Amino acid sequence: MSEFGDLVRRHAKPVMIGLAGLIPTSAFANDACDGVKVEVTKARKQEYAPLVASAMDNKFKPARAKFITILESGNWSAAYVSTPVSDDGVMFFQTVDGKKQFRDVWGGYADPSEKPGLVSWAKKLGAPEKLARCFAETVTE
Repeated sequence: MSEFGDLVRRHAKPVMIGLAGLIPTSAFANDACDGVKVEVTKARKQEYAPLVASAMDNKFKPARAKFITILESGNWSAAYVSTPVSDDGVMFFQTVDGKKQFRDVWGGYADPSEKPGLVSWAKKLGAPEKLARCFAETVTE
């Protein structure tokens, strides 16, 4: 089983779908993501890639992390990422004293009927409502 498989709290169907490169970032710009910064820029990739790599037990070069999208709201963020050592997953980070800290990862497949459970899961982590809703929308599209 992949490393994400070992870390993930699966609250959805346990099927991983590789979406990297298949869905444009603009597809996530919808009402559920209003007020959430949703974009993958070169600068954001450079910021998040080392965070993703350092959160993993199986090490890899940060440049090999492929971002599907990066969501930010307040002092919380979520990176939907594919790595060479794991299945795709959404890694949640909280900024504390100016430094992003890994909090948890979600992986799996979810259909739209599971949005309320996904929102609840993210909020229990401490993620703000807007980020939780955008995350749920993103992984069910």
